[in-house]
Amino acid sequence: MNPMVTRMPAGLYLVATPIGSARDITLRALDLLASCDVLVAEDTRSLRRLMEIHGVAPGGRPILSYHDHSGEAARARIMADIAAGRSVLYASEAGTPMIADPGFDLVRAVRDAGHEVTSAPGPSAVITALTLAGLPTDRFLFAGFLPSGASQRKSALEALAGVEATLVFYESPKRVAAMLRDASAVLGGQREGALCRELTKKFEEVLRGTLEELAAICAERTLKGEIVVVVGKGRAHATGEEDLREMLRAALETMSVRDAADAVAQATGAKRRSVYQLALSLASEGLG
Repeated sequence: MNPMVTRMPAGLYLVATPIGSARDITLRALDLLASCDVLVAEDTRSLRRLMEIHGVAPGGRPILSYHDHSGEAARARIMADIAAGRSVLYASEAGTPMIADPGFDLVRAVRDAGHEVTSAPGPSAVITALTLAGLPTDRFLFAGFLPSGASQRKSALEALAGVEATLVFYESPKRVAAMLRDASAVLGGQREGALCRELTKKFEEVLRGTLEELAAICAERTLKGEIVVVVGKGRAHATGEEDLREMLRAALETMSVRDAADAVAQATGAKRRSVYQLALSLASEGLG
């Protein structure tokens, strides 16, 4: 390691990495890459390449892998390093760690053990898409990836239909046409949206229009790359008992009574107790 680099105190340092353009790295991220004792990454090859681009030498430091399929042994190794007084950097493959990326179990374990966790903020596909979509950003909900099955996807969208916030989803290019078709049917074809593709990369593209228009475009085109779908705010409306029944029927196809009641109550603003009682009644009747 460069003797001029200041050694960091023991703890876990979460570092956001570029989602496309390597120049989007922050100065603080470069400092941490150069100074932490142990480097951990979702994809070690991507991290090595990023360090090479920016002239940060590994200097003989260990570079470990930690991802969704890493087991307790990998986590225990990292915990042992921190307990021994070492500074550990963790970077997801692209974007901010823990935002639809691995790291949750690791961070929780480190905190539960009484060690420090620090985040060095930086690139995020969610925030980048929101800034480009041209839709309200005063209140938004990041909903991650929707279920891949059509029925479950429609149920999840139904639960979000009345949320008074801009919705943000990650989606696979192979499923985005079906997702937009279902979103148009469930959320309303005239609801505004944007499809953001390959953000910060050479072929970055932002398609704007109604959900109906976006669904039609994706039905005709084969898209590639990382995709973020942004959907404009829903509008609250008075919800009668029959509306609640329909929403609950859809939710109960894939959720427990408790989860269905929570989702519908949140989406409609109806009293949770009343919605839960109605959900119990529907469940006992075989979904009505």
